[in-house]
Amino acid sequence: MNKMETQPTNSIVQNILRWFVPVAAILSFAAWMYVAPEGALGKLDAIGYAVCHRIDARSFHIGDQQLPLCARCTGEFFSAGTALIFMGLVSGKRNKLPSRGIIAILILFFLAFGIDGSNSYLYLLKQTAPSGALAAIPNLYVPNNTLRLFTGSGMGIALAAVLFPVLNQTLWREQDDRPALEWKSFGILVAIIAILDFLVLTESPIILYPVAYVSALGTLSLLVIVFGMLWTMLMREDNTYTSARQLLLPALSGLTLALLMVVSIDLVRLQFTGTWSGFPGLNG
Repeated sequence: MNKMETQPTNSIVQNILRWFVPVAAILSFAAWMYVAPEGALGKLDAIGYAVCHRIDARSFHIGDQQLPLCARCTGEFFSAGTALIFMGLVSGKRNKLPSRGIIAILILFFLAFGIDGSNSYLYLLKQTAPSGALAAIPNLYVPNNTLRLFTGSGMGIALAAVLFPVLNQTLWREQDDRPALEWKSFGILVAIIAILDFLVLTESPIILYPVAYVSALGTLSLLVIVFGMLWTMLMREDNTYTSARQLLLPALSGLTLALLMVVSIDLVRLQFTGTWSGFPGLNG
């Protein structure tokens, strides 16, 4: 009896959500468009602004226009977005984490990201307060945007390599129990990211314009995936999907929550700083 009562209730909830979620997605998209600065790059800036310090000296530029994310975050989210596209094309519904050997390399990417980030942050603090207690702590090396880009890219690959199989484990009814990344595909992916990083270092507008879009939209995509998986599990619809066409509702739910988070952080940060640029006083 309880089971029979639950089924109609679930059906009613699902029907309501089919109408509510698209409307919520449109409203959250409109809020983002309204809050964000003018222009296409301005809209991307609003995404980067929610997750990145956006310090001018630590960012690449198209002329006088700063990219939406700093050099490290550009590498991280540009690589994550590229890796997710690559794995979507190559790996399909594969749902296993990479082998131990690949995981070891991903851990090295993570450590390089952490070491370079910590060293860079210490350097920034010492520049901000040159006579403070931190002045006596030596830096490992002078940080630069090249290292930020490459270590960020390694972290982006690691994020995508873990997130993609977890996404497949969450969504699909029929599981493909093979590693989402094998040595050959992993090598190709790393080579692609490395080549793209070297192209970014040319700072050619022809390269930086698409990088600006992929990095900002890569940021948004990661948020959409995480929130979409959360919504799927809350609705108890994990491991029920059989085709990509069925993913519209969880994708819109993830997009709605991601945009609401971005807009909320943007408004709070803008209230405290009064600028869409980096944090005032941090220019190192």
